[in-house]
Amino acid sequence: MEPIQPSSLKTILHSKRANLYYLEHCRVLVKGGRVEYVTEQGKESFYWNIPIANTTTVLLGTGTSITQAAVRELAKAGVMLGFCGGGGTPLFSATELTVEVAWLSPQSEYRPTEYLQSWVGFWFDDTLRLQAAKTFQQARLQRIAQHWNNYREFRDEGFVVPADQLASTLDASRRAVEAARDNTDLLTEEARLTKKLFRLACQATGYGDFSRAKHGGGTDPANRFLDHGNYLAYGLGATATWVLGIPHGLSVLHGKTRRGGLVFDVADLVKDAVILPQAFVSAVRGDEEQEFRQACIEQLTRTEALDFMIDTVKATARVVTSGGQ
Repeated sequence: MEPIQPSSLKTILHSKRANLYYLEHCRVLVKGGRVEYVTEQGKESFYWNIPIANTTTVLLGTGTSITQAAVRELAKAGVMLGFCGGGGTPLFSATELTVEVAWLSPQSEYRPTEYLQSWVGFWFDDTLRLQAAKTFQQARLQRIAQHWNNYREFRDEGFVVPADQLASTLDASRRAVEAARDNTDLLTEEARLTKKLFRLACQATGYGDFSRAKHGGGTDPANRFLDHGNYLAYGLGATATWVLGIPHGLSVLHGKTRRGGLVFDVADLVKDAVILPQAFVSAVRGDEEQEFRQACIEQLTRTEALDFMIDTVKATARVVTSGGQ
């Protein structure tokens, strides 16, 4: 079989790719010119194809290994590669000794430079960077309003929040975002809103008492699903910023010096809109980890989450830069 040419793998835009993989207890390798993962059942080995030209991110969990040839082919296709713990959390990279979000990025000198130039054009100005953070937060609020009560898949599962309660909650948050004087104010409002959304989600699903546990410390299904689903969103966030050529360290909200902070910023655009309600729906439904993961991937694809991330970053770079001139 002739080797796959890199040019043949560029036909599907990242924003239109449908697949995001989390793998565990398997080997990833190249077989017959294709990237596949191998699972073992007794003395039998089963090979499963990874359609890399239609994949944004591959997360490798517990008990995985990957060959140099597979990494080479993933890089040719522009697939983001991350290493993580069991169940998708925590995330870490083979090149890092911490549990910060860090990725093995495909090497490419041909990504666009216009968005990086626009981004650094405002990033060193505290006022403009705060404006960009506010733009992100407003986009996040708009996304929640669009999907919580208007998304049929959630309604069919009984996830319905009283429209007046949701509207008043989001309106109050919009005002607080606009009034924020610095990043501390924005982060405080972000935390306040998320707690309110947790309460609304619990009421909508009849989940009962809930307290968000940090850093994978939760044992109840909703906490575990939130951790797992958030890292799927981080995978898309890392892909969006890489595609646009903006380094992951140039965050606008999660700290100027935090490694990978921009990935957190971009992932937050969709986490509350998609991952949060799905976590509570799946927890009440009694889903297994794999069922929840598949539901999240389907929702992220159907709602065109990666498109939304890329478009928001591009618009923010353009609007904030022009506003500062």
